[in-house]
Amino acid sequence: MGFFNLISEKTKQGGCVSCGLYKNAINPQIKPYGHFKLGILNVGQSPGEVEDRRGKPWQGRAGRVLRQAYRELGVALFGDCLNINAVNCRPIDKKGNNRTPTNNEINCCRPRVLRTIEENHPKVIVLLGGEAVQSVIGHRWKKDLGGITKWRGWCIPDRDLHAWVCPVFHPSYVMRQEREDVAWTVWKQDLKRALDMIHTPFPTFTEEKEKVRIVKQPGVLFEKLRKETLSMNPPYLAFDIETTGIKPYDRQNHQVVCISFCNSPNVVYVTPAPTERADVEALKKLLEDERIGKIAHNMKFEGTWMKVMYGIEVRGWVWDSMIAAHVLDNRPDITGLKFQVYTHFGIPDYDSEIAPYLKGRDPKNANSVNRVMELVRSPVGFTKLMNYCGLDSLFTYQLAMKQMEEIGFR
Repeated sequence: MGFFNLISEKTKQGGCVSCGLYKNAINPQIKPYGHFKLGILNVGQSPGEVEDRRGKPWQGRAGRVLRQAYRELGVALFGDCLNINAVNCRPIDKKGNNRTPTNNEINCCRPRVLRTIEENHPKVIVLLGGEAVQSVIGHRWKKDLGGITKWRGWCIPDRDLHAWVCPVFHPSYVMRQEREDVAWTVWKQDLKRALDMIHTPFPTFTEEKEKVRIVKQPGVLFEKLRKETLSMNPPYLAFDIETTGIKPYDRQNHQVVCISFCNSPNVVYVTPAPTERADVEALKKLLEDERIGKIAHNMKFEGTWMKVMYGIEVRGWVWDSMIAAHVLDNRPDITGLKFQVYTHFGIPDYDSEIAPYLKGRDPKNANSVNRVMELVRSPVGFTKLMNYCGLDSLFTYQLAMKQMEEIGFR
């Protein structure tokens, strides 16, 4: 079932009744407006007093500022774009003044926004402000969504929507800053980057899950990978492990469950963690070979677990994609692999089935044993875990290659 069909199935009728904003609106359920010549969809926050009176988006002061900014970039706000809000009835407080819409109001109006996307097939979706991010991304992002500062500036190849999703500040935010403030410069740079995406074809993606190969003989895999990677140019190998906790020092209760490796964008291998001495020796030979450049997303984690659990000193480190993400953009809360995968490859929350099992059982102990062994004890569950582990390595490799190119490392 497609993304929009799935949303339609899950959405119950009566969202407007649950929300109730329509009761006090002059023009309830304001329709999308604009001629859409360039295939750009702008998603704003909610109607203000002027928009409510005129029945169209972007009619007040913020709209004038946005129209001028677009005009300077060669885009007509109403001629080249289609415009809608995250909430399409005016939210007012007890005094009758404008207010920020609530999460419930955004959730109730989300089907209208998604239906607009489905019916019009925009090339670029500009999300103006945190409420727009909440509307279009929030229901698919199961982690801490964060605010617009975290999301602004990214041009995301969103696979569900088949469009470039580009969050930027809302014009009302920059209007509250001094004209010389850096926020104005950042806003205009982000707008230019977003609008320029109409000239960038949407990427063609392959199904990553089909690239995962589960191998039941660890030692055979390790030896194959060592020979294969050494024959490559460059000989780079990304790897990832799934464990029963965060730190390995409690060896009686913790263990490595599975390991995955990726040395090309076309295939990734995953295997149960080795238990036989010969298999561990083959793993040691692979990971201690300095001729093979090792890649990980937080190499300290993988390196520490290998050292403590197997006595393996990983050698030949060439790249940590988590550190590189921070070097490229030092904003907080953006270096996690799942955020990087969504912003670069357009997949939100590919870990949704596994994430509940990765949390420690004791919320007061950060290193308490998690629930991963529940998956291991189930053939279906263990397969899901190994597929997830494989995707981590595959995305780490792909992300590292993009980062190296951007930084000029290779």
